[in-house]
Amino acid sequence: MMVALQLKGQVSRHFNAANGLALDGYDVVAYFTDRKAKKGVKSNCSQYEGLKWCFASDQNRETFLADPQQYLPMYGGWCAYAMGDSGKKVGVDPGTFKIINGRLYLFYNAFFNNTLKSWNKDEKNLKIRADRHWSETLKSK
Repeated sequence: MMVALQLKGQVSRHFNAANGLALDGYDVVAYFTDRKAKKGVKSNCSQYEGLKWCFASDQNRETFLADPQQYLPMYGGWCAYAMGDSGKKVGVDPGTFKIINGRLYLFYNAFFNNTLKSWNKDEKNLKIRADRHWSETLKSK
């Protein structure tokens, strides 16, 4: 569903970005290239669609800027499980993620509640509901 990926207009308003910093400064490209969460370097950031994106390397920054849509996390960087379960925007643990069909999904993981485990038990249905809830979120004011 393309609407879940685009970061224009209202989507940037709904994005998980405290003070305009996307994903607490984590490098979205590193999830794909290194298969792990890596904090970006404050001196290696770029603006994209009104948000500040930080990267662990110049190469990752250039890779992102060449095709940002490929690296944007689903559901605005909010917890995929919560979006599927209730449609709510719930913060994430950037280290708890999954790549599905070339897309980044992030999950809440704190206080003995790793929502990635719950997601894995019913991924197909949760993804369908999360896509629907996110689409409704984007339509809201």
